[in-house]
Amino acid sequence: MALYDIIIIGAGTAGLTSAIYGARSGLKTLVFEREIWGGQIINSLEIENYPALDKVSGVDYATRLYDQATRLGASILLEGVKEFNLNSQYKIFRTNDNTYQAKTVIIATGASHKKLGCMGEDKFIGRGVSYCATCDGAFYKDKTVTVVGGGNTALQEALFLAKDCAQVSLVHRGENFSADKVTIDAVLGNKKINVLFNTEIEEIVGTDRVTLVKIKNNKNSTVSSLQTNGVFVAIGLTPNTNFVSDIITLDNEGYIVASENCKTNIEGVFVAGDVRTKHTRQLVTAASDGAIAAVACAEYISKLGDCFE
Repeated sequence: MALYDIIIIGAGTAGLTSAIYGARSGLKTLVFEREIWGGQIINSLEIENYPALDKVSGVDYATRLYDQATRLGASILLEGVKEFNLNSQYKIFRTNDNTYQAKTVIIATGASHKKLGCMGEDKFIGRGVSYCATCDGAFYKDKTVTVVGGGNTALQEALFLAKDCAQVSLVHRGENFSADKVTIDAVLGNKKINVLFNTEIEEIVGTDRVTLVKIKNNKNSTVSSLQTNGVFVAIGLTPNTNFVSDIITLDNEGYIVASENCKTNIEGVFVAGDVRTKHTRQLVTAASDGAIAAVACAEYISKLGDCFE
């Protein structure tokens, strides 16, 4: 049975940064990823808001992270975990073929953006469909965009985009926003934001990139077309925590409870990235969490060194 100092679940920015810091600390490090390394950022055509990287594609960024982690000695397995036990001193993980042990664990499974589920959404991800105005808004300067949602996030994204975009349409399926009054007032008072209540997107249309959306009025069922260069979906996130919901403390929204030290309620188990409770979810904060969690693992192993002999 292979024994590792750190096992990391998830190979997004947080997980791969943890692997880099773990490997650099001389710790035997293993990363599990059931899909593809890099996380959701691989769907971004360009990244312009990461320090020192003026412009890079999501795929190139993820590849650099992967290459750096493996070059330093971390192992990355594209394999799903079938069973695990986090409550023992040595954490145990079983896949279809093997069993692994770890002194410490970092959960970096991220959070998934809720999707509209309409035609064309998946087709145009990274080519006009985005789930983060802060990440991709700069590509739509002086263009027309559409934001979908009625909560604080959607309204804040509309306000953010309105600074540089020519026109912002805010599409909400309900009759009233669920955001803070101050934010609602700011949106309704912004001449560049056109609010469409009782409206849903039925289809996202384009060729190489998004050119329009087909929208439906929920009250009279009429369907019309709305010209747009981009669609920003802001209807919420779902943290990927179902697999630990019965053993790790979660907040009301399902995120793993942890302060800036990234420690969970289980000894030797840490959390990093979008899956934990935090205010800002960006690449740079995911990387920060990954470094903090890996350093915490190293300190934990050092402190309990004799117990692992």
